Amino acid sequence: MSNADPVLNISIFAAFVLITLFIVYRVSSAGTTTDYFAAGSGFTGAQNGIALSGDFLSAASFLGIAGAIAVHGYDGFLYSIGFLVGWLVNLLLIAELLRNTGRFTMGDVLSYRMQQRPVRAAAAVSTLMISFIYMIAQIAGAGSLVALLLNVHSAGGQALVIGGVGVLMIFYVLVGGMKGTTWVQMIKAVALMLCVAMITLFLLGKFGYSLTSLMQQAAERNPLGERIFSPGAQYGKDATSRLDFVSLSLALVLGVAGLPHVLMRFYTVPNALQARKSVVWATCSMAVFYLCTLVIGFGAGAVSGTDAILAAPGGENSAAPLLAYRIGGTVLLGVVAAVAFATILAVVAGLTLTASASFAHDVYANVFKRGMAEPDSEVRVARLTALIIGATSILGGILVNGQNLAFLVSLAFAFAASANLSTLLYSLYWRRFNTLGTLWGIYGGLGTCLVLVIFSPVMSGAPDSILPGVDFAWFPLRNPGLVSIPVSFLCGYIGTVFGERDEPGRAAEMEVRSLTGIGAHGRR
Repeated sequence: MSNADPVLNISIFAAFVLITLFIVYRVSSAGTTTDYFAAGSGFTGAQNGIALSGDFLSAASFLGIAGAIAVHGYDGFLYSIGFLVGWLVNLLLIAELLRNTGRFTMGDVLSYRMQQRPVRAAAAVSTLMISFIYMIAQIAGAGSLVALLLNVHSAGGQALVIGGVGVLMIFYVLVGGMKGTTWVQMIKAVALMLCVAMITLFLLGKFGYSLTSLMQQAAERNPLGERIFSPGAQYGKDATSRLDFVSLSLALVLGVAGLPHVLMRFYTVPNALQARKSVVWATCSMAVFYLCTLVIGFGAGAVSGTDAILAAPGGENSAAPLLAYRIGGTVLLGVVAAVAFATILAVVAGLTLTASASFAHDVYANVFKRGMAEPDSEVRVARLTALIIGATSILGGILVNGQNLAFLVSLAFAFAASANLSTLLYSLYWRRFNTLGTLWGIYGGLGTCLVLVIFSPVMSGAPDSILPGVDFAWFPLRNPGLVSIPVSFLCGYIGTVFGERDEPGRAAEMEVRSLTGIGAHGRR
């Protein structure tokens, strides 16, 4: 990349940032809590579906998965399968019922028939934790991308880049609220689809439109050889790695339905029908995207070679930008970088908005103010929270710089499935479920997941750990989902059995509302 023109790269990059900032400023209307948190529930199912795909197709999808496929082959593509299949859980079990029952946050649903203050506080803790883990992966990805554009190799330089990029992303949320964020996500989703389609066509053209030739060269330039075409290159070494794959798969498939920033998007449409349409539109668009990433991933390995990818700033995450530079020069690299940055930007904006909304709406308005907060003060608290969360995530992004983004995001999925999925399903489908079961389910799953990650090879004891110089790991799996997700369901069940039954009339009322939507526009 020494021949790249940084001025042209940054010019394309800056133009995209300025255009999206202008759009956010023009469409923003954050006068009320409904405007700021749910965009006035004014988007159609198609619009929200495109925005959902924009929210979900993160740096992990574009940079992390392409890099994982380029380096590990078949095992890298497993991320794509898990991310996509997980949307069936949302489509069949969550989307419509959630839209009918809640208002702004996941805490609205969980606390509907429970004791308000402890349940909302637990929902906020879960949302903040998951959003933070997801955000550090995105901000680290943005830093790697800009470092690649500027050819910054030093750790200190990359840390400065990550900090600057994080500040820019937070600014979008403060200006635009949910409406501005949604428009950025729609623009980004369309740009991303066009970008991956263009790279796929250019790439196939380079190999005479022969996928066989492309994959043969990918095998020749990878130390694994033809093993990249079969499972096991990354997760088939021994019994532990195979268990790790099962754990990863469980987290990816079940985690989608527990991601707070995805769940919050269902409130931006007017009714449950549009919520279901949102999921269908999102699933179809993402299926096309993930098929393209398969070609891009193997193509990056074929054109750049595994050694060049791992040696670039950002490691595996540099596969797609390097490929763009090799097949389209500086102009295509600048376009890909701008689109990848927009990808990260939209996801971070959604995550920041979700986390700040959860604190402002669940904790400030309903725990501290007991439902008596003024709308202006709620929005003000949300913006202040966004600043704090953003600053913390920048520090986290610097700490995990260099880790594969798809892997980091899979940890967020494990937290989401462990803390949120059990309590959401129990709340929506089990009348006997009560406050104690909700608290045990959230804190039990969240606590188990956190402890297992801290004492796993993710943190220490391995060359690619976040803290490689020390070793305090005793849990062998890199993804804790295989243990923490069942623990969450079990804790929710045990808590319900030993807890006092909440008012049965509220359960019946929630069931009617979730299934029919009656009273959905007049909820508290």
